[in-house]
Amino acid sequence: MNFQQWLSIAVLAGMMVLFIWGRFRYDVTAVIALLVAMALGLVTPENAFLGFSDDIVIIVASALVLSAAVQRSGLVEKAVAWAGQYLKRTGSQLLVLTASVGVASGLIKNIGALAMLMPAAGQLGRKSGTNPSRFLMPMSFAALLGGLTTLVGTSPNIIVSRVREQMIGEPFTMFDYLPTGLGLLVIGLIFLRLFYWLLPADRRAAATMGEALNISDYTIEARVREQSPVVGDTVASFMKEHDGEIDVTAVLRHGLAGEVRPDLVIDADDVLILAGDPDALERAVAASQLDPSGHGEDEEDEDEQHARARDDVGVIEGVVTARSALAGSSAARLMLRDRLGLRLVAISREGESLRNKPASIVMQPGDVIVLQGTLSAMPGRLRQLGVLPLAARPISLGMTRKGWLAVAILAAAMLATATGVIPVAAAFFTGAGLVIITGALPVDDAYEAVEWPILIMLGALIPVSGALQSTGASDVLATQLAALATDLPPWGAVALVLAASMAVTPFLNNAATVLVMAPISAVFAGDLGYRPDAFLMATAIGAGCDFLTPIGHQCNTLVMGPGGYRFGDYARLGAPLSLLVLVLGTPLIMHFWPVH
Repeated sequence: MNFQQWLSIAVLAGMMVLFIWGRFRYDVTAVIALLVAMALGLVTPENAFLGFSDDIVIIVASALVLSAAVQRSGLVEKAVAWAGQYLKRTGSQLLVLTASVGVASGLIKNIGALAMLMPAAGQLGRKSGTNPSRFLMPMSFAALLGGLTTLVGTSPNIIVSRVREQMIGEPFTMFDYLPTGLGLLVIGLIFLRLFYWLLPADRRAAATMGEALNISDYTIEARVREQSPVVGDTVASFMKEHDGEIDVTAVLRHGLAGEVRPDLVIDADDVLILAGDPDALERAVAASQLDPSGHGEDEEDEDEQHARARDDVGVIEGVVTARSALAGSSAARLMLRDRLGLRLVAISREGESLRNKPASIVMQPGDVIVLQGTLSAMPGRLRQLGVLPLAARPISLGMTRKGWLAVAILAAAMLATATGVIPVAAAFFTGAGLVIITGALPVDDAYEAVEWPILIMLGALIPVSGALQSTGASDVLATQLAALATDLPPWGAVALVLAASMAVTPFLNNAATVLVMAPISAVFAGDLGYRPDAFLMATAIGAGCDFLTPIGHQCNTLVMGPGGYRFGDYARLGAPLSLLVLVLGTPLIMHFWPVH
């Protein structure tokens, strides 16, 4: 090897040491590697930032935005919640949750699919008395496996597709990953269903600030629309349909409150006063197509409708203090909407069941309220009213969702990509733009959905990875690896690449693993006289299958806190699953991607 090749390998080794050490976050480590490569002359200043214009960055960012839009729609969560009504055993609940997150991970990025379905896991756990930790780690592993089924399911697939295009001039298409990925997903789901008991049963998440507040009985008003499916139902059937999680404390008809009887029939334009947990109230409003504003369609003026559609309108939870202007008065009396642009969405009072419209309730110190308004003006308004903001909690009451729109846009983007109408980057960038333009995802939420550290890491590592190839270091490493595999049969060579990728990804970010391993695997295949497809597929699968640690992939990190897991818990369930992927994944890859 020449001096330049030694330098590029030294940069790679140093980068891996920093990743494993963990002193710097992975994006900072990637920036350090790029700066060092520039200082050593391995990357020219003109080429240092080409990675940020690469299609990979656009595809990953757009996929994250689309994932957030689908997650915000709540459709998949609602479907799982509906199925949960008929699933009483832990095993069957686990199978539905893991299968749902696995399938969803092929449609949107796996981290988004997992985040979308985690609340459903908690809901099923509460109903059946099952510890949610039984569900969360298997769901994370299913998300990793589901991400292997399509081009956009996980970042490694996108990077491997790019490497293949550089090698043979043709990238992997949207569903080229499906045969091997789907096979591994089915194998994984069966394993998780049969062996979930390997996880300790006593793991519990630490209590969050939101749980410590223990606010579980909000009161809201919701008008029954003419097209609502609950028109003609009785109050008793309405509450039964929502599993008794909410209570109808009053029904206002023509502005008058009558006695709430179980056999009272609900009519269009009735205003229901509902009490219950925020999540349960939100599900009830969405499923029954109620209007959480409580107003008739002709009562809300044009300015207010415009304001509610704006991207910077949100909700904040707060508590009424003793010196608050709200204490001893009501939202209607103070004309909060007219004077301050705030709408009282919900109110909770300890030990009382409130039976009036929230806006007409005389508030007391200690009442917890949810206010909707312009987020940028909210801090000043809360100070003016003497309302103390509570710890940030995801309260969605009063926020509108555009259900099927985000799913339709995602489906159109995937169809356009699969049929080759437009390139992947253009299709998903267009989809991301459309969910923002149509209001399916507010602009601020779109920016929050993008994992900027991942994009910085990708943009910085692409030139560093390119230096390995431009100096010939990747060829040297691949030749050395090929020398070790000379006497191995083809399946042994594929298994070697798969095992190497699986061994590296727990210590590196999975995208970093592919950026390092994919070029080496492609050259390795060429040195052995094999087609590169099977080895690139093995690299993608290995990099996407980190079942051993909570740090190799964001999915595993995401469930660690809510599941109360310890570092070693991952290997208890993940080690046998990793071995299963290695043993069965190798023949699966070779069947669909022959080496000759």
